[in-house]
Amino acid sequence: QVQLLESGGGLVQAGGSLRLSCAASGRIFRPYAMGWFRQAPGKEREFVAAISSSGGSTYYADSVKGRFTISRDNAKNTVYLQMNILKPNDTAVYYCAAGPRVLTTPNYDYWGQGTQVTVSS
Repeated sequence: QVQLLESGGGLVQAGGSLRLSCAASGRIFRPYAMGWFRQAPGKEREFVAAISSSGGSTYYADSVKGRFTISRDNAKNTVYLQMNILKPNDTAVYYCAAGPRVLTTPNYDYWGQGTQVTVSS
């Protein structure tokens, strides 16, 4: 079993930045592909960004491209999401996910509990 723990969420003004972290622990025999998703109240969970197990390939939703950057440190079993130029509609609970393949759909094997990001106007 793999456990994922997100951190770094909070309240920020529009135009500001936050950096989310997701630390993996448990039965990790090799790096997993990792993804970030978000879910706003009353909306479905949506894809934000994903990164391959090596970190060599990254994928972004159009809504965050150019503002968000996903990265990883396999030595620390941690993936990051640097979020810049935040907008009020970025407000959501952000979840990290892990699995054997990079996916832009919420079909990963493991999920964290989520961290709240609130962007005020």
